[in-house]
Amino acid sequence: MNNPFYGKDILSIRDLTKEDIELVLQTASLLKTNPLALPPLQGKILASLFFEPSTRTRLSFESAMYRSGGKVISVCNSQETSMSKGESLSDAIKVISSYADIIVLRHPHEGAARLAAEAASIPLINGGDGANEHPSQTLLDLFAIRESQGDLHNLHIAFVGDLKHSRTIHSLVLAAAHYNSRMFFVSPESLSLPEKICHELRSQQVQYSFHLSFEELLPKLDVLYMTRIQKERFEDQKLYLQVKDHYVLRKAMLKTLKPCFKVMAPLPRLQEIAVDVDSTPHAHYFAQAAGGVFVRRALLHLLLQPHSNPEIQAYASEKKHFAHSSY
Repeated sequence: MNNPFYGKDILSIRDLTKEDIELVLQTASLLKTNPLALPPLQGKILASLFFEPSTRTRLSFESAMYRSGGKVISVCNSQETSMSKGESLSDAIKVISSYADIIVLRHPHEGAARLAAEAASIPLINGGDGANEHPSQTLLDLFAIRESQGDLHNLHIAFVGDLKHSRTIHSLVLAAAHYNSRMFFVSPESLSLPEKICHELRSQQVQYSFHLSFEELLPKLDVLYMTRIQKERFEDQKLYLQVKDHYVLRKAMLKTLKPCFKVMAPLPRLQEIAVDVDSTPHAHYFAQAAGGVFVRRALLHLLLQPHSNPEIQAYASEKKHFAHSSY
């Protein structure tokens, strides 16, 4: 069976159909169940290019490549490259394309991933471009939600914090729309979800509402998705100081909840989730991050192997419904 991902770029969650998303999640589940289920990516090289700080995305992609039998070359700072001498991103990507088989790029500017993909002669994965999108984070978020809830359909999800600048939320709400999610958007008015994304949700008849606080929503939620206020995106630091501690989830708030209620976050955590939440059965953010290796291994296999492995098809047919589990 031909693999629809082979040789493609992953730039935006908009580029993936629901069927594409399901294939990634099925492949990740297979790799979690049996890490040796797929042929190794022996001889393949990942170019890991991170021109903005990262811990989870960079290291999980690199871990995924090593665990899949491939190798990694990396840059963690544009000042370490010839771009510090004035070389364009496009020229750098053209050269790096001859050194590797696939690229993952993190860049501070919106649209940089698409520009780089136009220059690349190998598949390129957007590892986050400014405040725009972060599609691989969305895939691991969906993986974590399915693992914790048993299904992705018809869930009540609240997104809390910096909805204006959070690329993880921008991608995740568009993906969750495929699954008839009821969404609650909680933020200060100045950090509301961008209108262009709201317009897309309306066009898909997604139910959503805006709120200034989240505590009264907790009893009806399946997932509470907390995000930090992103200091680095603020031009006016006085405005940042006004909103930086606006939302804090504490253990004392977690009382009347649905049995499978989970707290998730893309991390890093600042003050938005109190440390005392970590000891509750609702904390799922560290397990969420751990699942990133399975999802990113799945992406690497799908983008670099021309045929969809029979193991994946067999696993998918057996796993029409995912049981509740934990990492």
